Amino acid sequence: MESELGATTELLEGSGGIFDVRLDENLVYSKFETGDFPDEDALVGKLAPH
Repeated sequence: MESELGATTELLEGSGGIFDVRLDENLVYSKFETGDFPDEDALVGKLAPH
């Protein structure tokens, strides 16, 4: 992701199967809400600068 978006990433350990993706402080994707892991291409599209 860093090479594709030019962004620095950080992985924070959690529990309970929660997988959230945040951009700055904004929630972009939540596995807890959807029940599924995100499609990588769709997620990159949400994170890419417009």
